[in-house]
Amino acid sequence: MKKIIFFILAANSLFTFAQEVSKERVINIVSTLASDEMKGRKFGTPENDKAAEYIAQEFKKNNLDYCFGDSYLIPFEYKGQKGYNVCGIKKGKSEQSLAYSAHFDHIGTNNKEGDNIYNGADDDASGVSTVIGLADYFKDKKTDFSMVFMAFNAEEIGLVGSKALSENQSLNPVFSNIKALFNFEMLATESQFGKNAVFMTGDEFSDFDELINASAVNGLKVYPDPYQGQHLFYRSDNVNFVKKKIIAHSISTVDMNKASHYHAVNDDINIVDADNLTNIINNFAKTINKLNTKNFQPKYNDKVKYDF
Repeated sequence: MKKIIFFILAANSLFTFAQEVSKERVINIVSTLASDEMKGRKFGTPENDKAAEYIAQEFKKNNLDYCFGDSYLIPFEYKGQKGYNVCGIKKGKSEQSLAYSAHFDHIGTNNKEGDNIYNGADDDASGVSTVIGLADYFKDKKTDFSMVFMAFNAEEIGLVGSKALSENQSLNPVFSNIKALFNFEMLATESQFGKNAVFMTGDEFSDFDELINASAVNGLKVYPDPYQGQHLFYRSDNVNFVKKKIIAHSISTVDMNKASHYHAVNDDINIVDADNLTNIINNFAKTINKLNTKNFQPKYNDKVKYDF
């Protein structure tokens, strides 16, 4: 009997472990997007298109449905240049959905000698690794909520890609069912609150963070935005969904007082705290797995502005 119990426990442990996103997987995603070969993923470049195609391939591996049409790649134009956002869906028991997003573009290169590539490992390959990691985690799970996975382009030139996607009328049936959007923005370094801790922009506008913390596992903690004077809530891709009155907040770990790598050539794989990032991805996944259409219905309060 003891042997039988041991093998059952061992099998359960292996099953639990298998569900987790590995550190190697996270490093691989960030390293691919932030490689020198991607040349900073600037909008309008072949490398930017290559990054979009890579994310689409990862969505395909996770058996996501198309958001509409016959491709994960959704084209848009800006000032005569064509680019792609990436969008996929996992159907759940309910039409109500949760959305996960990050931007994959960065600022390219400069003309200086030596290292002249803005790799953008933290900004925002780390966020994309979180979105893909969540798709990995939920690939074979049956969830109450449906799930929408989005990778935005052209964030660095003014939130252009997320604006184009949010205004795409073909996606209205998808967006009308989103109950909350988690926008992941720069998660590669330890936050000022320590490991396994993030902050959320616009925490004063909804009960989103309170509901997440109520279900949080393994000590994961969402803190209020410590940089409210910088108005980060209105400066990231979530804002284009706020305009549609969708609960949409950005989640980050970046310590704005110490982030010397921000828009610098040293934002490469070497600054990534892979253990912490992997831990955050898995703990968010396990926390989200506890959410359902009854216990998670966040709402805005009367402080938020929709027109700005």
